[in-house]
Amino acid sequence: MTSTVPSTPRQSGQIGGPADPIGGVPGAPMTSRAAQLVARVATGLDGAPVQMPAPYTGLPVATLPQAGAAEVRDVFGRAREVQTRWAARPVRERQRVLARIADLVLQHQAEALDLVQVEAGKARLDAFDEVSATALVAGYYGKHSARILAPKRAAGVLPLLTTAKELRHPKGVVGVISPWNYPLALTAMDVLPALAAGNTVVQKPDNQTALSALWLHELAEQAGLPADAWQIVLGRGSVIGDTLVEESDYVCFTGSTPTGKRLAGQIAERLTSYSLELGGKNPMVVLPDADVRKAAAGAVAACFSSAGQLCVSVERIYVHESIHDEFVRALAERTEALTLGGALDFRAGMGSLTSEDQLRTVSSHVDDARAAGATVVTGGRPRPDLGPYFYEPTVLTGVTEKATLFREETFGPVVSVYPYSDVDEAVARANDTDFGLNASVWTRDPRRGAEVAARIKAGTVNVNEGYAATFGTVGLPMGGMKDSGVGRRNSAEGLLKYTEAQAVAVQRGLRLRPPRAVPARVWTRVMTSGIAALKRLPRR
Repeated sequence: MTSTVPSTPRQSGQIGGPADPIGGVPGAPMTSRAAQLVARVATGLDGAPVQMPAPYTGLPVATLPQAGAAEVRDVFGRAREVQTRWAARPVRERQRVLARIADLVLQHQAEALDLVQVEAGKARLDAFDEVSATALVAGYYGKHSARILAPKRAAGVLPLLTTAKELRHPKGVVGVISPWNYPLALTAMDVLPALAAGNTVVQKPDNQTALSALWLHELAEQAGLPADAWQIVLGRGSVIGDTLVEESDYVCFTGSTPTGKRLAGQIAERLTSYSLELGGKNPMVVLPDADVRKAAAGAVAACFSSAGQLCVSVERIYVHESIHDEFVRALAERTEALTLGGALDFRAGMGSLTSEDQLRTVSSHVDDARAAGATVVTGGRPRPDLGPYFYEPTVLTGVTEKATLFREETFGPVVSVYPYSDVDEAVARANDTDFGLNASVWTRDPRRGAEVAARIKAGTVNVNEGYAATFGTVGLPMGGMKDSGVGRRNSAEGLLKYTEAQAVAVQRGLRLRPPRAVPARVWTRVMTSGIAALKRLPRR
């Protein structure tokens, strides 16, 4: 396992220079640029400011204002004022704003890569995953929103006499609570479709990675989004979370399962709706016919992208006993070849964990598993020589139910490998969890892989991929089963969830109650014959 040290990146696309770094990373974007982005925060006079550290160094990057409850209520008031005007714009006009956002994201991606690396600690290739996902989401809704939201005709109860259609209206003001791990991509996935549907948005990103959300917010206004249509507030959930839930007409939350369950209870009391993407303990199943080396390479990407701090990353691998040992050797070899580092370039294969809390969790899970009899095949230790929160990508075998990480989500660069004897056992063990977010199946037979995938209880399942195939296919819904959440993002579902459905029917001629001169008994016989006849009509 090799490492790199921070170095000056290429000059193209740089915001600043080596003389004025963020967080001590040579050549990183200037702190003055961070200050420009922070100035876009909608509030922040009520709370004591906090400093956001760079994971690579632990040194501060930006000072962030913190809002209080009264300020948040004021922000919602402004959002309500502009929402009616924004919703009144034609859908095609709204979607053109999103299409322009997609173009701007790609044009200015070098700046985004620097920001995501500096505030989240990712390797640059993992930061590009966020840029590409953001552009794909903006492009999808920038192209398809008008079609998805268009009035839908339905067959009326009496053909020719009843015309019926379904309309879609925006919810109003959507509250979005975003996590720290995918600050750019998840902002785009949750905020942009809400705007396309005619809502306005109040977003609370995590303090640690607020700059990425603020950067996309800046591009959105450059693309033509009206002021106050999307506002960003910063603050701790314990201080402003209840107010945000109380003021929102719809809540979109990404975070831990315990917090999501508590929020669902609060929202239920108001009879408003919500979507939650929560935790995962995602399995990968390697069938006996799989190409071992390709599966091992896929596992490295599935397990260690963004240092494992991805809701859909793999933490459990079930490998058929006939190829188990060969797979473990190949996975260890691939893992040990990863380059760790914190430079703003593409040399490192894996970056840092994002916070001290994550480092503490990962270290304790690995130490606990080792104490419970697990074998550390490779990795298994922090790397303070590279930075305060670096931890080696780690492969474990022999993990037993006594280990905390056997069932609990680690959310770090740690994976456990288990042998199985037949596919039914593998599917049962993959499903033996409270979670159901993502899964992966590897085989030389795509049809067989799809059959096994359909048996796994997870919101997304990838065949011969870890997560990127479903994650990048914006036309597919993405979300969790069981304790992994409620609702979906992406696809038509990810847009329609931000709307209220309204049915409108126009009746002509014959009424749906008997005329005064027709006895009810005769009327019901006629209607019964008519209903029976409708069943015989050809389907459209």
